[in-house]
Amino acid sequence: MTKRLCGIVLCGIGLFLSTAFARGGDGDPWVVYPGGEGSGKGKRVVLISGDEEYRSEEGLPQLAKILSQRHGFTCTVLFAIDPKDGVINPNVNDNIPGLQALKDADLMIILTRFRNLPDDQMKWIVDYVESGRPIIGLRTATHAFDIPPGKTYSRYGWRSKDWSGGFGRNILGETWISHHGAHGVQSTRGIIAPGKESNPILRGVRDGEIWVPTDVYGVRMPLPEECEPLILGQVLTGMKPDDKPLEGRKNSPMMPVAWIKTYKTETGKQGKAFTTTMGASVDLKNEALRRLIVNAAYWATGLEDKIPEKANVDIVGSYDPHPFGFNKAVKGVKPADHALKPTDSVQK
Repeated sequence: MTKRLCGIVLCGIGLFLSTAFARGGDGDPWVVYPGGEGSGKGKRVVLISGDEEYRSEEGLPQLAKILSQRHGFTCTVLFAIDPKDGVINPNVNDNIPGLQALKDADLMIILTRFRNLPDDQMKWIVDYVESGRPIIGLRTATHAFDIPPGKTYSRYGWRSKDWSGGFGRNILGETWISHHGAHGVQSTRGIIAPGKESNPILRGVRDGEIWVPTDVYGVRMPLPEECEPLILGQVLTGMKPDDKPLEGRKNSPMMPVAWIKTYKTETGKQGKAFTTTMGASVDLKNEALRRLIVNAAYWATGLEDKIPEKANVDIVGSYDPHPFGFNKAVKGVKPADHALKPTDSVQK
C-alpha cells in the first residue's frame, strides 16, 4: 500500500470513528442528541453525570434534550457505568466512559459527586479545563472529585492540600462546605442578587420564580473575588413553593446559589464558569431553573447576544424524575434507554 493510499485509509477510519461517536449507538455507554436548527447549531456540549444522590442520570438527559431539540446544540450525555453489565450505576464512582468526547466540546456541563476516576479518564477532563473552555457546574459539581493523594490528578479532589478546595473551589468557585438549609426539610426559593436583574443569564427569569426542593448549600462568604453571584437562595420553612422564608440567621445574609466566575489554568489561560448549587433531577421540573441553565449555556458558548427574551425550555417527551436520595437510582437502565423517541424530536 502506498503512503498516499495509507493516509487516505487512516483518514477515512478516523472520520468514521468520530462520526460514529458523534451519533452514538444502542450499545454505547453514552447517548447523543443531534442538534437541529437553533442558535446553538454547530456547538457541541458534553454533559457528565455521576452522583449517588441527586439523580443526575435522569436530569442531564432531559437537559440535553432541551438544549438539542429546542436550541440546536449537539449534546452527548455520559454516565457512571457498571463495567460488569453496562448499566447506569451511580454507585460506581470510578468509571465514566466516553470522556474523549470532551476533545471537541464547546461546553462541559458536569454534575458528579466524589468521583475517583482512573487517570486515562480523568485526563480528558483535566485537558478540557486546561484549555480554558467554558464549564457549567451543577449541584454536587462543587465536590465533583475525591481523588486520593498519590494519584496523578489528586489536586482535583475536593480535599486537595496543594490546590485548596480542588476543582470545585478553584474552577467553579466553591467546594463542599455544608447543608445550609435542612436537607430534605427546607426547600429553596431563588432571589435575584441586588443589581443583577439585567444580567443576560437572568433573561426571562423573574425574582422568586425559581423554586427547588433541594436545600441551600453553604458557601464561604464572600465567594472568591472572581465570582459574581446572580441568584441567592432563600431558605424556606418547608418543602412547598409557597412556604414562608425561614426567620433568623439562615437568611441573613442569604447564600449565593448561582454565580459566574473567571477561572485560571495552570498555564495562565482564562476560562469562564457558571455554577449553581441547584440542579437535581427534581429541581429541573422548575421552568425558571431550566431557563437559567439554558441561558448560561448560551453565555458560556459565546452566544450571549442570542439569549432569547424567554428561552423555550419546554420538557421534551415525558419527564418524571425520581426523588433525590442514596440508593434510589432505577436499576437496569442503559444509556440507550434515554435515546430520543420519534415524538421527542419535534421542534416547538
